[in-house]
Amino acid sequence: MRLAALAGVLLAGSAAAQTLPPPPAVPPPVMAPGAQTVPPPPAVPETWLPMGVADLVGLDKITTRLTKFSVKVGETASFGALRITLRACAVRGPNQPADQAAFLDITDVRHKDFAFHSWMLLSAPAVAVVEHPVYDVKLVGCR
Repeated sequence: MRLAALAGVLLAGSAAAQTLPPPPAVPPPVMAPGAQTVPPPPAVPETWLPMGVADLVGLDKITTRLTKFSVKVGETASFGALRITLRACAVRGPNQPADQAAFLDITDVRHKDFAFHSWMLLSAPAVAVVEHPVYDVKLVGCR
């Protein structure tokens, strides 16, 4: 009986000794006054070649109409209620696996809370999807 009680005390003591205190809370990052809310696109890696124009296709999910359009780097195009700004466009070098990518800033003029700010890859369109209830935008290529 004493052996069972001693084993219970030892097991309870070892379980209590293994309990770690919670990690300290880390405050969220604070932006400096006047800082941009959208960070600049990351630099294009050396294995990518910068291009000047992105070819995109937009889908209006209500009318099922496809629209092809091109955007130059630094310019903004309109598609329905969307404003699409191309910040960078690049293709892989000749000694690399073929791929193309564009960094897009997409906002909706009707719904200020909608925003898409990301790289869109031609080889993996599901990685960065524009999740808008009415419109869909896909990268066709960079030139």
